Amino acid sequence: MLMLLPVAGHAEPGEMGIEAELSEAIDAYVEAEDALRSAESRQDDLKDEIENSKETIKSLTGQVNDFAVAAYLNGGLPPATSILATGDPGSAVDALAVVSYLGDDSGAKLQELVEAEASLEAEELALEDEILAAEQALNDMEEARDAAARAIASDGRGASPGPQGGNARVPDAAPRGADGSWPYESCSMPDPTTNGCITGRMDHALTQAVMAGFTRYTACYRSAEDGGEHPRGRACDFASHVGGFHGYATGEAKVYGDNLAYWFVQHADLLGVKYVIWFNEIWEPALGGWRHYPGCGGNSPSCDHTDHVHVSML
Repeated sequence: MLMLLPVAGHAEPGEMGIEAELSEAIDAYVEAEDALRSAESRQDDLKDEIENSKETIKSLTGQVNDFAVAAYLNGGLPPATSILATGDPGSAVDALAVVSYLGDDSGAKLQELVEAEASLEAEELALEDEILAAEQALNDMEEARDAAARAIASDGRGASPGPQGGNARVPDAAPRGADGSWPYESCSMPDPTTNGCITGRMDHALTQAVMAGFTRYTACYRSAEDGGEHPRGRACDFASHVGGFHGYATGEAKVYGDNLAYWFVQHADLLGVKYVIWFNEIWEPALGGWRHYPGCGGNSPSCDHTDHVHVSML
């Protein structure tokens, strides 16, 4: 993506402040959610394996039993072989050494499948314990995330509708993992707004924002000493004024910022948005809407995010 925009000063690193704990809590929650989803996916696969194994065992058991009954009727085996007709694959294999008598692999295969089924069922039980533990971990991380969110809203102000408006283009969805999760991404792609790097998901969101008409000055990567999400390549600051960060937004600049913040929240699930900060308010799903963001108490447009929209990605 090419952004031929004038260079302006970076926004101040306000995300080092009160939302740092929320950001970490969200990361922990997403990791716990992914762990649970992965365990549930493996459980589904295991159930399918067990069902397939049972069907194969049923088929082979019938073949072995038919052979044993025919052999008995022809006097080839002692009367005790009638136990093979019970349909119990364990008995069919353990009783009368069917493997030796048949002289082929059918009995051995049957025994192998019986043992495999037992192993799969044992693994399924262990996986059920893992899922219970993952569910508890998810609950704990959800409580921690919500506590961090409540801390931001502790000034007693309720949720607000936040910025509204705009009918910009609906973005293309960012790639998810096979199980629907947001896979971890490193800061590995060139940042078109600086000399640094960003994640693939951040690059996708940035590209989609430009395609939707939000083309004003943007700065993403910042060095590690600035803290927050920028050094990870997971955040960008979108200036509301033409040309850069030029102080408290009013008039058309405020409308631009409102539309951009609204667009990111409206399409958060498609893009993988973690949280948005704009005009002394912060949005994150656990907050139940937009909430007051204290920033620097009105002392700095950059810190208060009144001259740019900050977007962090999962």
